[in-house]
Amino acid sequence: MQARDLPNEARVELKTLSKDNADWVAKHLVMAGRLIETDPAAAHSHALSAARRAGRVAVVRETLAITAYATGDFALALRELRTYRRISGSNDQLSLMVDSERGVGRPDRALELGRSVDRASLPADVQVSLAIAMSGARLDLGQPEAALAELEIPQLDPDRAFSYSADLFHAYAEVLEELGRDADAARWRERAARAEQALVEAGLLDEHETVDIIEEEIAFDGAADEDLTGGDLSGASALDDSDASADEAGYEEAEAGDRPARSTLDDIEAAEHDDATTGDQPATSAPDEEDEPNDGAVPTEH
Repeated sequence: MQARDLPNEARVELKTLSKDNADWVAKHLVMAGRLIETDPAAAHSHALSAARRAGRVAVVRETLAITAYATGDFALALRELRTYRRISGSNDQLSLMVDSERGVGRPDRALELGRSVDRASLPADVQVSLAIAMSGARLDLGQPEAALAELEIPQLDPDRAFSYSADLFHAYAEVLEELGRDADAARWRERAARAEQALVEAGLLDEHETVDIIEEEIAFDGAADEDLTGGDLSGASALDDSDASADEAGYEEAEAGDRPARSTLDDIEAAEHDDATTGDQPATSAPDEEDEPNDGAVPTEH
């Protein structure tokens, strides 16, 4: 294991550190990425070690958030993701933030957070992840029809497969089952399986490449690119007191048209907006001090 095993974009962020320190931090990030699926607790320990040396680097803060989420510490994950977003200016982990709000038992605030960003400004894969998280929050609130509407986005195309399609199809099938539409759910499960198989045969395509899913044959648009299994983590940690400051000022109102029009979802959101009197400021999920994280309930698998 070498520091050069860390993806180049992450290594660039570490250039603000001394060479020896950058190499030391990089090795811990590499190990966090390798262990996240098989041993989340060990991955989290590596992320903590990296954070002690590079608490102001966005990729380190993000890694700590991801490993905290993997270990079930949703309050810490949420705090670190907020700090990561302040440092980087990126909304690419918005879906994980929404899911962490669910994890600490606040599905209503999860929805508020998800609506605070114009979805059209997000990459397609982030839009999909956010839709799945928002759908899960709707299920938490006992709103299966709205949960289904959250998933009815342009990326829900049964005839084409992207790297994110199988997850989206499975999530759609799950909500259909919740609604008692078992036959429809079975069809989407089959489409998800075909999408997974198509991507395997294509050699793990880039998110911008597509596979046309056809009953008899599969036609590919574009050549296979880099491995998308997510073995590396772009990660983070809010161990620096100056960076672990107060939560963000609040969530902006969702811009009109940031998701496909769905009458059920629109009606529910309109009612929520009319009834809301407080909640513009999200409650801090954990105190700023790193030694007092609060665990939350595990969110519904979706």
